[in-house]
Amino acid sequence: MGVSRRHELTDDEWALLAPLLPADPPRGGRWRDHRTTVSGILYRERTGIPWRDLPERFGPWKTVYQRKRRWAMDGT
Repeated sequence: MGVSRRHELTDDEWALLAPLLPADPPRGGRWRDHRTTVSGILYRERTGIPWRDLPERFGPWKTVYQRKRRWAMDGT
């Protein structure tokens, strides 16, 4: 098992979650890495920080926010 940071997914958790996430859309661009994005969502939810204060290691905060919003709206 790889090393994960305190508020991020472990390899075992990711192995359970990855098959449940959507594939890249048939048209348009590719998704940014799901694992990094999910870790960013979890980090924000667990710490309660504002979206704009999300650490850079999770990618652009707007991307993480928009993915969470999209997934919440479509039931993912």
